[in-house]
Amino acid sequence: MKRFMLIVLALFIFCYIIKMTNAFGFNQCKPFITVTPENNQIVLSWPKLPYPVYYEVEVLSNNPDNMEQAVKVRTITKYRTWDNKMTIDPNIFPDTYWRVTVQGLFHHPLGQHSDAVLLTQFPYGIIGDSDYDKLVALSPDPKLIMSDTPIITWRANPTAVSYELEVLTGSPENPNGTELSEHHLFSTQEVYTNGYQLDLSDRSETVFYWRVRALDYYGNPIGVFSDASELAVDHNIKEPVRPIINAFFNRNGMATPLYPVYNWIPIQHVSGYEVEILNQPDNSHGFSPSPYRIDTKRVITGNDCYDEVPHIIPGTYYWRVRGFDDSDQPVGEYSDCAPFIVDLAKGSYSATFGDSITHGGGAISYSPANLEYSYQTYFQFPSINLGKSGDTSETMLQRFDDDVLPYHPRFLIILGGTNSLRGGVPASQVIAELSGIRDKCNAHGIRPIFLTLPPINPANIDRAFNEDTVENWKEQFAQVNRFIRSQPYFIDLQPAMTDMEGQLPEYYGLDGLHPDLAGKKLMGQIINANWSRVTRWSAFFPWLSN
Repeated sequence: MKRFMLIVLALFIFCYIIKMTNAFGFNQCKPFITVTPENNQIVLSWPKLPYPVYYEVEVLSNNPDNMEQAVKVRTITKYRTWDNKMTIDPNIFPDTYWRVTVQGLFHHPLGQHSDAVLLTQFPYGIIGDSDYDKLVALSPDPKLIMSDTPIITWRANPTAVSYELEVLTGSPENPNGTELSEHHLFSTQEVYTNGYQLDLSDRSETVFYWRVRALDYYGNPIGVFSDASELAVDHNIKEPVRPIINAFFNRNGMATPLYPVYNWIPIQHVSGYEVEILNQPDNSHGFSPSPYRIDTKRVITGNDCYDEVPHIIPGTYYWRVRGFDDSDQPVGEYSDCAPFIVDLAKGSYSATFGDSITHGGGAISYSPANLEYSYQTYFQFPSINLGKSGDTSETMLQRFDDDVLPYHPRFLIILGGTNSLRGGVPASQVIAELSGIRDKCNAHGIRPIFLTLPPINPANIDRAFNEDTVENWKEQFAQVNRFIRSQPYFIDLQPAMTDMEGQLPEYYGLDGLHPDLAGKKLMGQIINANWSRVTRWSAFFPWLSN
């Protein structure tokens, strides 16, 4: 051991001498950034030095090399990496400049910044959602004859807030358009998921067509109508309808969230839904409760159900859903059942702990069941979601023992306090509660990794939820973020998610509170870029946490 320490010490002295004497001209280096496309993303790369260094990648609001723009340059965020390349999603950093600086082991820049590159100057710089600009019908098969109350589905557009569905009596004369057809029978824009149950029982026709297009929050089209799909019905076919399950857990090896959210394609003429939790699969459908039922939940209308019970006992479980009417009578049958697995080992490496920003969802219409709206989806390491919508820093502290300790993760990513602060809880109380969570982590050998609080947008919160925000929220958020930045291990999200007014831009969070698709990707990318710093290298180089 003593010999090993001497070798390490000699290596450090050697590196220090090389750096301070500029023996190899490292102090004169200026990286050159190469930009290349790869799998709908962009790869920034630069030459790797034959010397122990890391690289600091800056994301800037303006061109620092332009004298007129330089005075307006704002650093949006920084990354540190030991690799000489970085993969990014250009959609989450629109119109930004990127530059690289080489940093030596002794925390001094080596040489100069690279020239800044603007992603949009490259023809593949901003990669749009062209694959989603035209939706694709999924079911039913046009070759099948259906009842006159069929459920139709299409491939979701993850950027849509709603959809416009048009039913026609003939093939549209304007394919690939955004206007309604002259064969228009009826249409609706009140569709908030990628499926809809039609009711054609009052029509005499037996052949219809349908198509759909995505809409943004303001009702503007996102792309064109889908190709029209033929729909043949037989008014004599009478089949019980079932909701179609639309939430699938454990995809790509992801762990089931501690508080699952169940989602389905809704059916017509219901007052609410009943979700059954089972300990054995049951696809018997029908109207009666399953003999394998272990829990049940009720929701009024909507198409999702937030489970308020933490699922922490290991095993494989199943869920299914049916509708009921005003008289509490079944409407249609139970859906197929779908499994979810509870495995405590899934949280042994890392876990995320927080409120609805951590739980998932956003863009008005999306819940945590939509995994695109969970920042954990974009992690490059295993993690389990211990978030709970509606949490405050106080309730996070209260449920820590029950919800975190059974997993005993090595690393706990903590993001909390937003609901407390915007509701008027003083920063001092939030800091005390976050400190309590930190102390519990330290007492149980868990490394707490805090995320700074992204800003909010009170006007957009009021528009989306009709909720007020305390006037001094910026000051209160700033106090909590100063506390977070004083901790040994933290990742700074706030600068990257703040506009010039100090608020959450609509591009990252439509409702003013929950980061949307681009925002969640941004969070995942920032956490990935800083992960080795807060997990591995900080143990040897404490200054890397700053």
